[in-house]
Amino acid sequence: MKNNPTKRLILETAAQLFQKQGYHGTGINQIIEVSGTPKGSLYYHFPNGKEQIAQEAIKLVKEHIVEQTKLDLQQDKDASEAFRRHILNIADFYDSDNDTEWLKIGTLASETAATHEELRSTCELAFKEWQGLYADALISRGYPEKAAGTLAITINVLLEGATTISLIAGNGDTLRIIAEQIPILLHRENSVQEDIQI
Repeated sequence: MKNNPTKRLILETAAQLFQKQGYHGTGINQIIEVSGTPKGSLYYHFPNGKEQIAQEAIKLVKEHIVEQTKLDLQQDKDASEAFRRHILNIADFYDSDNDTEWLKIGTLASETAATHEELRSTCELAFKEWQGLYADALISRGYPEKAAGTLAITINVLLEGATTISLIAGNGDTLRIIAEQIPILLHRENSVQEDIQI
C-alpha cells in the first residue's frame, strides 16, 4: 500500500466521501473525479468496484487506528492513565475539520450492515481487533481476563457513541467527558475483582 500511491489515494478519497455522503450517496464516478485517477486505474486496483473499495478503506482506517492505539496504550503503566491519554488523543482528532472527514467505521457499518454482508463482517472484525487491543492492555496491567474482556467491550461502546456525537458536534468535548470517567470505571472493576478474590 505504501508503495502504491494511486491505490492509497483512491482509498483515502473514497473514505472521505463515504464519511461526508454515506456509502450509498457516493458513486464510483465521483471517486474517480475527486481522486483524479483514471477509471482504468480504479478498476485495476479494485475490480469488484465500490464494495471492495469500502472494504479496503475500512482496513486502511483500522490499521491506522490499531497502530495509534498501540502507541497510546504503551505510554503509561497505569491502566487508567493509559486509556485516558488514548481517549484524549482521539478527542483532539475530532477538533479538526479536516480530520473528521476521515472515515468513521461505525457510521458505515450502520448504513450497510443489513444489505452488505462482507462490509458488515469487515466492520465487525475491526471492532473485535480494537477490543482485543484494549483487553490485552488491561490484562498486561493485572486485570483478570474475563473482566478485561468486558471492560474492553464497554470502553469500545463508550468510544463509539462518543465519537458519533463528536462528529456531529465538530469537536472532541464528549470524548473528554468519557476520558474523565475511565479511571472511575477501571477502578470500580478492579475493586470488584479484588473483593471477589478476598
